[in-house]
Amino acid sequence: MTAPQLGTLTWAPAADRTDLLAAPVAAALPGLGGPAWVTEIDDALADTAAFGEAYAVPGHASANCVVVAARRGGETTLAACLVLATTRADVNGLVRKHLGARKASFAPQDVAVAESGMAYGGITPVGLPASWPVLVDAAVAAGELLVVGSGIRGSKLAVPGSVLAALPGAVVLAGLGLPSGG
Repeated sequence: MTAPQLGTLTWAPAADRTDLLAAPVAAALPGLGGPAWVTEIDDALADTAAFGEAYAVPGHASANCVVVAARRGGETTLAACLVLATTRADVNGLVRKHLGARKASFAPQDVAVAESGMAYGGITPVGLPASWPVLVDAAVAAGELLVVGSGIRGSKLAVPGSVLAALPGAVVLAGLGLPSGG
């Protein structure tokens, strides 16, 4: 497959550059069910806004993966939410209801890092623990090619939306991503 043209970056097949991936991400590649490319970036520019500006990647071509802690009674469930970078996840509405939780919030940074095996700011839905639900906004699932984390801050993955929607534990939800302003 031909490497994508996304921003000013040079992309390589992810399977050829596993040195640019967190261990759980590299381990998940063979079961991905579709293409994935990786590119090296400045780790200081890993956050979505800085990344997009520095490398000319528009927000609608990037997806953010946020880790949510959903609580009901004494049980806490960790889940990943994947929304376009131009939106924010509806954590207290759709996510909470879908997970059957009484309360849902962003997982503490140390918990998200320890449980995912990935770096904060680089957490991606590829390679997450099998027990985690992966909630994918319908706009992400419909995306031709989306930039997501690679498990580390020094690189990014580019993966078709249909591949992200087919990840283990993935459920596509319309309306998961809300406009960022509201």
